[in-house]
Amino acid sequence: MKKKDDIDIQELENEGLPKRELVGGWSKVIFIVGVFMSLFHIYSLAIHPINPWVLYSAHIGFGFILTLALYCGTKRATKIAIPIYDLILMVLSIFSVLYMITQRDTIIHRIGVSPTPLDLVVSIIIVVLVLEITRRTCGNILPFIAVVFIFYAHFGKYLPGILGHRGYSWSKILSYLIGMDAIFSTPIGASANMVFLFIVFGAFLGASGSGKFFIDLALSVSGSQRGGPAKVAILSSALFGSVSGNSVANVASTGSFTIPMMKSIGYRPAFAGAVEACASTGGQIMPPILGSAAFIMAQLIGEPYTKIVLASIIPAFLYFYTVYLMVDLEAIKYNLKGMPKENLPSFKYVATHQGYLILPLLVLIISLSVLNMTPIRSSIYAIITAIAVTYIRKETRMGIKGILTALAQGAYSSVGIISACATAGIVVGVLNMTGAGLKFASAVISLSMGILPLALFLTMLASIVLGMGLPTTASYLICAAVTAPALVQMGLSPLAAHMFVFYFACISAITPPVALAAFAGAGIAKAKPIDVAFTACKIGISAFIIPFMFAYGPSLLWGTSLNRILSSAISATIGVTMLSFGLQKRAFKIELNTIGSVIITASSLLLIKPGIMTDTIGVIACSLVIIVTLLREKVKKEAKETA
Repeated sequence: MKKKDDIDIQELENEGLPKRELVGGWSKVIFIVGVFMSLFHIYSLAIHPINPWVLYSAHIGFGFILTLALYCGTKRATKIAIPIYDLILMVLSIFSVLYMITQRDTIIHRIGVSPTPLDLVVSIIIVVLVLEITRRTCGNILPFIAVVFIFYAHFGKYLPGILGHRGYSWSKILSYLIGMDAIFSTPIGASANMVFLFIVFGAFLGASGSGKFFIDLALSVSGSQRGGPAKVAILSSALFGSVSGNSVANVASTGSFTIPMMKSIGYRPAFAGAVEACASTGGQIMPPILGSAAFIMAQLIGEPYTKIVLASIIPAFLYFYTVYLMVDLEAIKYNLKGMPKENLPSFKYVATHQGYLILPLLVLIISLSVLNMTPIRSSIYAIITAIAVTYIRKETRMGIKGILTALAQGAYSSVGIISACATAGIVVGVLNMTGAGLKFASAVISLSMGILPLALFLTMLASIVLGMGLPTTASYLICAAVTAPALVQMGLSPLAAHMFVFYFACISAITPPVALAAFAGAGIAKAKPIDVAFTACKIGISAFIIPFMFAYGPSLLWGTSLNRILSSAISATIGVTMLSFGLQKRAFKIELNTIGSVIITASSLLLIKPGIMTDTIGVIACSLVIIVTLLREKVKKEAKETA
């Protein structure tokens, strides 16, 4: 019998409804559709560019077909065949997409102004299908938010105060939503133009055996250190999470290996699950891909992709450094050893026998950051490299079947992003139509009374709440549309504002009460979900602090001189180190009493705001606590020896 606290990992990983396992002819048909979708995007983006309207329409159309085929409409629906109602929806989706493509020269002038009856029929089909595929892939929360916004567009005239507007007819709303300012706007553009190819690259990377290589590499580097398995979880998830783009899926894959290892050497179940949840969530903020969000952010704020990656380096380092330090302090506290070296792969063996598997990732990074190639060309070169490296060893060669399978798998994995981006487009469309984006920003500024710290705090709460239960990409898109404009109006750069909301959208995955990554970790660790979530918040505490750091100190986002960047990075590193000491009540082997830990925790917060005065006070206070503690321990030791 299933216990109350048991977690269905498969359900969490899917985030929406159960996936189908098609058999027979349908399996082959959908496989062909998946392969064709990937090839279509590669051809349209890298070989023969086509009209964006056609690309976006086809992109969403493929998303409709694959989602309706691969995801059940209800939890009790058949999982081995496609029911008749989904076949009808597929036909409607094909009709609506073909209509959008064939009528593109005229419909673009009619939508939102004077739509024909057939325009409205197609609009209704597309909007309903977008909401339906999002419900199946992402759960009920995101479509519910979109529906609320749609009703707001119509009934806003009845709202008092700043959020009220004149209201719009249903025909205007529905036709406007299928335009380039709504469903076909920046989110779906980023998904079609860049994110899709990186998802395909991730499929090829997985097919090449890189997932096992990342874990073996982490084992060889840190498996024998104190608390080794926890450090393995951090390193492997940091490497794999950036490519996977899904914190829950990352927990389910690497966590099934690392969490039992952590428990085997003495880590508490709740702590083991929390470490993996934090590491997998951190993968979403890990450069160079940031779980696909880097490309979407670049599109939204109009900055080069390389600038987004550069800005993410120091914050990501601070986060993973803090998680690593918290794990190390926990190992010291409970005297947890590492794994026997004889049971671990040697670094030399991993480097010589599997090291070539990192080449695709290196090609991607060098192409993007050093050679300054476009994301499209970089991803194509990375895919080619991922195929090529498998031919280095006979047993790993991909072959035609393996290549086709990876193409199909990449298409299958894209449906969650497509649905999330399309639904986010609905929210963006309503904000554009009603001007509510600026009104929400004005409301935040009004509530905060123009005080930046209060505005940041309110934005943090809004981003965490809006992100709860949503995939990372969907969470960020909603937060970027609703909360980021307020911070920009208060003086933050668009990059700092978007990075701020992005961080909190990500860590909603470990924040109670709806902490999907933490709940997935709890399911594997056999621990209480809420205990894992609160422990994850403690381990990943720096993620709640770092956004405030770069909001006050833009140099952490690599936006000033090298001297300022280095001084800010050093100050921030000292700050998160002291924060870890305070929360764990120890500075490595030095135990701290309650008063000392409170002083160190409070002093570490002074290092959030860059400045010589606050940094000096913080460092002196922390140093005094550690010195006094050392002297007290020395006196106790001498007293024992004398006795």
